[in-house]
Amino acid sequence: MEPTVSAADLDIRRFGHDDLPRIRQTIIDLHAEAAGSDRDDDFKKKFPWFVDHWGGNPDFACVIAYDGDEAVGFAYGAPATLGREWWREHLNPAPEKAVTFSYSELAVSPKRRKQGVAHALSRALLEDRPEDLAVLLVDVTHPRVQALYESWGFRKIGERQPFPDSPVYAVMLAELPLK
Repeated sequence: MEPTVSAADLDIRRFGHDDLPRIRQTIIDLHAEAAGSDRDDDFKKKFPWFVDHWGGNPDFACVIAYDGDEAVGFAYGAPATLGREWWREHLNPAPEKAVTFSYSELAVSPKRRKQGVAHALSRALLEDRPEDLAVLLVDVTHPRVQALYESWGFRKIGERQPFPDSPVYAVMLAELPLK
């Protein structure tokens, strides 16, 4: 039996835009592992494009959790373009504070789930962010994932399908810092 590793036992490392060439394949491999059989979904096959898109932002922020030399999870995102906070269409009136961090992706190796890794990665990614808010999308067919984000301070404000071939997502918003 493999020993249990808690999030407290992991080394969470920070990366930015300039690190993408070095960490890109690690992110892609972890995402495929986390997706399991869903990795063959046509939309999920586009994930490398999303990594390049987000990583191309000069303010890209990424955290990767390591157990020794093994990467076991990651989270990444980037600040939203000021004045183009697409989530605003879901709130009337929208909050006065609008500077937003777009939390794009979180993935944890299946063998490391339910050990607090996702929470530790989210906290590490979002702590000390200068933005007022964080926004993310959760596939509406995954209510337990939505509930997890709600337990961290996010709230559902609407639904959207950003691409014709993407799932419908719950739009979730939280004030920073997370509580």
